[in-house]
Amino acid sequence: MVQSAGKGKAAAKRVAPTPAHERHFYSTTRAFGRFGIRIFDPVVMTQPHWHGHIEANFPIDLEMDYNVDGREIVVPANRLTLFWAGIPHQLRSIRRVGPGAAQLCNIYLPLDAFLMMNHIMALQVAFLGGGMITLPEALCSADQVRRWYGDYRSGDFERSEIVKMELNALFRRVLLEEPEYLVPPAHQGEGDRALSSAHIRHVVAMVRVALETLDQPLANADITKVTGLHENYAQALFTRVMKMPLKQFVIRMRLMRARALLVESSIAIASVAENSGFSSISQFYHQFRSAYGLSPRQMRETYLVSDP
Repeated sequence: MVQSAGKGKAAAKRVAPTPAHERHFYSTTRAFGRFGIRIFDPVVMTQPHWHGHIEANFPIDLEMDYNVDGREIVVPANRLTLFWAGIPHQLRSIRRVGPGAAQLCNIYLPLDAFLMMNHIMALQVAFLGGGMITLPEALCSADQVRRWYGDYRSGDFERSEIVKMELNALFRRVLLEEPEYLVPPAHQGEGDRALSSAHIRHVVAMVRVALETLDQPLANADITKVTGLHENYAQALFTRVMKMPLKQFVIRMRLMRARALLVESSIAIASVAENSGFSSISQFYHQFRSAYGLSPRQMRETYLVSDP
């Protein structure tokens, strides 16, 4: 619920049963949705959710309280905050802190597109490890995100591609200094900040292979061979950095792929399972219900009912 306590004047209470503003950006042709930018009046979320984008939030004259995987975080106003939305997150409350529009700009960057960006390996692993960063005001302004939004809404392919290039450049600039973490990545909590660029490169390479071949039968050896390392060592490295075994990561990615297909498309549930790489429909139902607490059919029906 929106809280009245805190800095400034409280924003009006607005609650949506199932947040749907990012639903528009899911896609049946990509593993984790498509690129998009939206400026809108934010709504408080009744429960955590997660989806397959690197998400950027720019609250314009708003301060927001988030719960990120059970951790309470304050997202500052008028600064760009970035995280992997595959981590469960929930917008809990909103506070107006300025005289302006009091809106939220969200940028949705597909995970696979983010992982193909150049020269940002440290940031790629940090986000996949649960890190959440906020940028200095000097690096990104409300005028900048409005310009990106205008380029995106123009429908001009070249303008959208330039926005992505500018985001890549912005990420590179972030890494020139130590990023400001609202949530540190998991591997930083155990003294692993000295991970070499080779380690990071190997993990990102494994993640890329997993995403590119998600709909195919995958053994761990199929993924680890891209590193040139011994399979057991590569798996141990992956677990050390990502804080989950490689097999568990693949299952999680398949479930996110399936969720996107269920939400955006009307293809048969059996086809959703097949396109997401599950070897049997019974395995798919078991894994899906364990992860989301709903059957695939119930998930689809929930979005059909809540979609405005």
